[in-house]
Amino acid sequence: MAENKTEKWTEIEHLPEWDEEFYDVYTARKHGKWVMLKTLKPALLDNPRYREMIEKEFDIRYNLCHPNIVMINDFEDVPGIGMSIITDDVYGDSLRKLIDKGEVDGAILDKIVCQLPEAIGYIQKNHILHHPIRSETIIFTDKIRNLKLIDVGFDQREHLTSTDASEDIRNYGRVLRAALDACKTSTASGMPSQADLARYAKVADRCLSDDPRRRFRDVQDLKMALAGDSNRRLYLTIITFLAVMAIILGWLCWKAPVL
Repeated sequence: MAENKTEKWTEIEHLPEWDEEFYDVYTARKHGKWVMLKTLKPALLDNPRYREMIEKEFDIRYNLCHPNIVMINDFEDVPGIGMSIITDDVYGDSLRKLIDKGEVDGAILDKIVCQLPEAIGYIQKNHILHHPIRSETIIFTDKIRNLKLIDVGFDQREHLTSTDASEDIRNYGRVLRAALDACKTSTASGMPSQADLARYAKVADRCLSDDPRRRFRDVQDLKMALAGDSNRRLYLTIITFLAVMAIILGWLCWKAPVL
C-alpha cells in the first residue's frame, strides 16, 4: 500500500533563529516522532553547486557518532520543503540565547568545560572540516539540557592542518570567555568555586592568544589545563606507581639466580 506522506510528515515549523548561511532549519514530526530538518534556502534549491554541498555534508556526517554532536538519520525529500538532512530532535536553547537571557548556570558551564572539548576532539580525530564553533551552534536541549553541537562538518580530509586545530582552540576560548562573562552576572546556584573560575579564565586567555604558538598544542593539553590539579595529581600518581614497579622489577631481576 502506498505511503501517505501527509501522515508521515506533520507539524512542520520553520525555526528562523536556527537558520545557517545556506540552510533553513525546521522542526517536524516524522511518523509522530520529533526530528529536525535542514534544507537549502529556497533560492538555492535548484543550484547544482549547493545541491552537491548538502549531499556531501550528509555523506560526511552520517557516520559520526558522539553523544554531544547532533546525529544525522536520513536524507530525503520532505513535501513542501525539498531534500533535507534529517537529524535527531535537539530542540532547546543555544548558548547564545542562554547568555542573552542570563540563564548560564554552573551546570551549563560544567558542560562547556567537560563535554565541549570532547566533541571538538572527536571532530578533529575524524579530520572533519567545519564552520567555526560559536555560542549559536551549541545547543542545550529542552529540560534535560544536554549539550549538542550542530553545524559540525562540511568536508573531510586525510589530515587536518595545525592551523585548523589551532583555530578550534581559539574558537573554544571565545565560547568559554562568553560563558564566563555571563556567569559574572548570574545569580544561579551551583556555580564553580572562585579558584575554578580563575583557572577557566586563564585557559580562555591562552586559547585566545593572537600568537598560535602560545595557545594549547591540542585538545588533550586543553583538557588537562581545564581539569587543573585533579589531573596533575592523577598523572603524578600513575608516574609514581610505574616508577615503583620499575624499581621492584629491577630488584627482582638482580636477585634472580644466574643459571
